Amino acid sequence: MIDINESVMQFLLAFLVAGPLLGAAAALLPAPPGLKGKSPDQAVLRHGVTVTGAILIAAIVLALGFDHDHPSRMQATTDISWIPALDVRIHLGTDGISLPLLVLTALLTFLCALHAYFKPPTGPSPKAFVALLLVLESGTLATFAVLDLILFFLAFETVLIPMYFLIARWGGEGRAEAAWRFILYTLLGSVVMLLGLLLIGIKAGTFDMVALATDNGRSLTTSVQVIAVLAIGIGLAVKTPMWPLHSWLPDAHTAAPTVGSVLLAGVLLKMGTYGFVRILLPAAPDGFRTFAPYLAAFAVVGVIYGSLACLALAKRGAKGDLKRLIAYSSVGHMGFVLLGIATMTPTGVNGALFANIAHGLITGLLFFLVGALKDRTGSTDLDTLAQETGAALYGKAPRLGGLLAFAAVASLGLPGLAGFWGEMLALFGAFDPAEGLSRPAFLTFMAIGAFGTLLTAAYLLVVVRRVCMGAAPQDAPELTDVRSYEFAAWTPLVVLTVVAGLWPGALLGLTDPAVQQLLAGGTR
Repeated sequence: MIDINESVMQFLLAFLVAGPLLGAAAALLPAPPGLKGKSPDQAVLRHGVTVTGAILIAAIVLALGFDHDHPSRMQATTDISWIPALDVRIHLGTDGISLPLLVLTALLTFLCALHAYFKPPTGPSPKAFVALLLVLESGTLATFAVLDLILFFLAFETVLIPMYFLIARWGGEGRAEAAWRFILYTLLGSVVMLLGLLLIGIKAGTFDMVALATDNGRSLTTSVQVIAVLAIGIGLAVKTPMWPLHSWLPDAHTAAPTVGSVLLAGVLLKMGTYGFVRILLPAAPDGFRTFAPYLAAFAVVGVIYGSLACLALAKRGAKGDLKRLIAYSSVGHMGFVLLGIATMTPTGVNGALFANIAHGLITGLLFFLVGALKDRTGSTDLDTLAQETGAALYGKAPRLGGLLAFAAVASLGLPGLAGFWGEMLALFGAFDPAEGLSRPAFLTFMAIGAFGTLLTAAYLLVVVRRVCMGAAPQDAPELTDVRSYEFAAWTPLVVLTVVAGLWPGALLGLTDPAVQQLLAGGTR
């Protein structure tokens, strides 16, 4: 930790939210100011790297200046009246729950901009691509930084339009249908969510998330809480995505460009689970307790469903698409996150937050690797990768094969890597759920979730065997191993996956005090 003035911290957080929007506007100018390149397209892509790099530096400095001795306290706060008639305020702040998500978002967006610079997207104008990427970053960072329900909704919705266009204009086969399904599912869920947010704000007399957490539902009747949790929960569950509201996800991931898949899995899915923790758990605890067993049941069904779908796709001759398989794996992994939240215990919620970060790092790396395979072979079909192109990666491109195997074992929860701790803590939380929840039911959910970890290991090991360990035909084309820019983009994800796995206390030390206070009824 370094000593940074509070006003500087406030500026840094505001810059995280507004900086990408200013960068997006600059990207649409005839020539991005202060940057040159061999062509206008290269210049605007370099502009994207510069802006996202500046945002990442600001996020790192914010994390270094964060008071780690008091992670439960809202820091770098800005509170300005915006719409006095509705008591809506521009209220920003960060604590141990949101800070890791801010840094993760800034990191993944920078790596995506770096990837796009060296591997320019095929499609319409790069100006529009860079502008949409920056608007997407701004909306995501704002979601994790705002402390007002109306601002949260606006930020939550801001990301939909840029992601829609990233899929529809720069995606692959079936991109138009996938983009429409994405936007329709999330918009319909958001309409219901807005009604719930308005209900809480009007009945409690404030839209301030800090005040609502401190009140801990005391100003809301149980019936109001139940209605609000149902309405808001549907909108958040669509974005998570929770089974059976997940059907937009596989198509969106399969059609999206590499950058879109990385950000969709690594960042956007976290917005839903963050809303459960930041809004519903502290503001409507009685209503949440009513639905917690059902949320846990849907979560573990999602774990099993996602794993079985992945196993079916991984079978030889199943015409399984590797991007689609990883998309279904996200349904299972986010099921563990929802199970941890449903326990309403510090152990489970901490596990959910840890699994959020781990999933962002590992699945982001997996989608980068799949994008590299598609660049080299022209396909993400497992049969094609394993047979037609002879993509026996250990022999043809050993570094690429090794990284794919590393990401796979990290995703299956190998002890010592980041994927292990979140799922384990979520299961521990289910072993002893919060008071008022049925322990036999949650023990059943825990057993089902534990079985899901075995299925996860099964399909990921099948993928590694088929793609990395196959026998390549003698006439198979050569494969380029990891390039220098790919090494630069993927190394931070590998390092952080290892560090988080070996030193989980670094992240849990941030989240645990904030979670303890949130569940106890307040965020100061």
